[in-house]
Amino acid sequence: MTTRRAECSCGRLSATCSGEPFRIAVCHCLACKRKTGSAFGFGAWFRENDVVLEGQAVEFVRVGDEGGRITNSFCPICGTTLSWKIDRAPGAVAISAGAFADLSFPSPSVSVYHESRRYPWVDICAEALKKRG
Repeated sequence: MTTRRAECSCGRLSATCSGEPFRIAVCHCLACKRKTGSAFGFGAWFRENDVVLEGQAVEFVRVGDEGGRITNSFCPICGTTLSWKIDRAPGAVAISAGAFADLSFPSPSVSVYHESRRYPWVDICAEALKKRG
C-alpha cells in the first residue's frame, strides 16, 4: 500500500496518507485562490480513516458559495493550509497536494467548481467535474 507524507512549510504539521486518493482536483473558486495565493487550489481527497494528522493545527471555517461549511486546518507557525473538510463530504479530507512536495504525485483527475473563474492562461489537462443534480 502506498503511503505519502505531506507537511507544512516549517514541518510542524503533517499528514500521513495511506492508499491512493479517490480524487485529485483543481479548484478555480476565489476562496481557493486566496487560500493558496495562487491561480487555483490543488487538493488530493482521501478517506478520513486513511489520514493521520500530526502536530498542532488551527481551524478556519468559512461558508462556501453553495452554502456548505469548509473547515481549513493550517499551521499556526508558518500559516500553511495542510488540509480541509467539507461538511457535504462526510468521511473525506482533502490534503493540499503541493504539500506532498513529490514531483511523481498523480496529476489532477478533475477540474472542479467555478471553471468560469479560471484564469485564461491556465491550461490543466483534467475533465470538468459534473455537478450533482
